[in-house]
Amino acid sequence: MKAVLLASTAGWTIGWAVGLAVVLAVVALVVPILRLAHQIGDQATDIDDSLVKSVHNTAGLHKLIITNESAEAIVAGLARGRKRLGG
Repeated sequence: MKAVLLASTAGWTIGWAVGLAVVLAVVALVVPILRLAHQIGDQATDIDDSLVKSVHNTAGLHKLIITNESAEAIVAGLARGRKRLGG
């Protein structure tokens, strides 16, 4: 009877030890992943802020097309004037 009780207890002890080892291994693997994810999240926030500033700082560049078209029209007009004047 005592041998059966010891075998039963030994099984539970081994089971608990294996379960604890598995839990510790999972925690040891997950914690670094979570830390890296947190760092990536912080960097992503910084990158997003920088992109928002870039959008604000380059907002006027869409008007550059209009400026370019106006400059081309002026140069074409000057070329026509030069031809008419014989130059």
